[in-house]
Amino acid sequence: MPLTPTVELQWWYQYYFATERGRAGYEKYRNDFAKLIWQIASPKWNFDEVTFGKSAASFNNPDHVNIVIHNYRWRLGLADGEKKYDDLEKQLAESPLITVPSITLEGDANGASHPDSNVYAKNFQANMHTGLSMEVWDTISHRKHQRNLPMLSLR
Repeated sequence: MPLTPTVELQWWYQYYFATERGRAGYEKYRNDFAKLIWQIASPKWNFDEVTFGKSAASFNNPDHVNIVIHNYRWRLGLADGEKKYDDLEKQLAESPLITVPSITLEGDANGASHPDSNVYAKNFQANMHTGLSMEVWDTISHRKHQRNLPMLSLR
């Protein structure tokens, strides 16, 4: 489902990369793009030029732009994956959903949208039949907000 425009805006570059203009822009400005994405995705991380430079050296790989652009296009369904992995992809797609409570780790300052834990709680109760009571959920959710612990994942 579409998210609000302010949240969708955070992924603008993924759609830009779906175009040939985006490929050319990334080819020409790959370091600038990377630095901007680092800043957007980790707004509380005050990295320095030396730290960025160590990573940016890997962008000089002659396959870098092709791999990055293909990855984004593949994720949007605009490019085929490796045919040799089709059977594995099919097997993974047929795997059962995870139907037990699970915990995912994610920082709260990565620039990503973080849904309200109340929405997770409602979805969890409505869709998961594991016997986890709302009291347990409330305890986990409260700790997450108090100590920045991870919240339950629905999948």
